Formats: sequence, C-alpha cells, structure tokens
Amino acid sequence: MPTYEYACTKCGHAFEAFQSMKDAPLKQCPKCRKAGLKRLVGGGAGLIFKGSGFYITDYKKKSGSPDGGAKPAAPAKTSPTPAATS
Repeated sequence: MPTYEYACTKCGHAFEAFQSMKDAPLKQCPKCRKAGLKRLVGGGAGLIFKGSGFYITDYKKKSGSPDGGAKPAAPAKTSPTPAATS
C-alpha cells in the first residue's frame, strides 16, 4: 500500500497517509477538521527492504571472532618463476 502526501489549504498542515490504492482521497484535515485537503504529487520511495539479512551487519556473528566470522581474503596465487641458469 502506498503512502500519500496531503496538505491542507486552510491551515497549511502537511502529513502522510498510508492508504490503499482503491481508497478515495482524504477530504478532511485531521488538525483543523475543515474540508480543504489536497493530495500532493510525490516522487515515491522506490524499493524498500524490510527485515533482516540485507546488510552485512544483519548476519549472525560467529562466537569468538571480533570481525563477525568473516574469512580473510586468500592471497593471489602466482606462478613460480624459473630459476636463472648460469
């Protein structure tokens, strides 16, 4: 369900309302109780992630390791250089 922004033309009160897309726009201001609300055009919030597991800090830490159990990166393997012959 989207969040709509409203502003009252009578008292200037601005607020957000969490409504279904099927609901009719609000008409009465919750502050002054007069009919003068205008629904504003919003940019939208885009994609919102809720819950745990979206950040590295959300994963369960292994006990005993201060860095959260992260493994150190393996060193890059290099091919052995042939020994110089004299």
